[in-house]
Amino acid sequence: MDISARTEYAVRAMLILAEAATAAAGPVSVETLAFRQTLPRKFLEAIVADLRTAGLVKSTRGARGGYALTREPRDISLGDVFRAVDGPLAEVRGLRPHETAYEGVATHLPTVWVAVRASLRSVLDETSLADVLSGNLNDRVATLAADPDAWRSR
Repeated sequence: MDISARTEYAVRAMLILAEAATAAAGPVSVETLAFRQTLPRKFLEAIVADLRTAGLVKSTRGARGGYALTREPRDISLGDVFRAVDGPLAEVRGLRPHETAYEGVATHLPTVWVAVRASLRSVLDETSLADVLSGNLNDRVATLAADPDAWRSR
């Protein structure tokens, strides 16, 4: 799986907004989001627009304006953020995994693609912004990350 810069930046920005929501700090400007995580401001503006279109953030105009989460950090999953900026979690040549079909030796490959999507969902949809912010990750994520082999490049 390739996590795009767009998705990575979106998650990092959303974590700042989650922190602000937890502290009741009010809206956060794009400039502040960009500065705090050293992100390119123009690129981040487009990302925040996607997050707004997806209903994950709302904007406030004015001198004290900026962006804020539309829901509590515990109610926004990483999967929500991924989908908002990059679309479905898993695609095969533009098709959803369950829409693929093959003949011959590859007949059972769609089952593997569906399992890959289910695996992504089990981590990304079950991990909220609040979980990442606090470091209190669910048992499944903690167990997967605790495996030394998970940290090795292959």
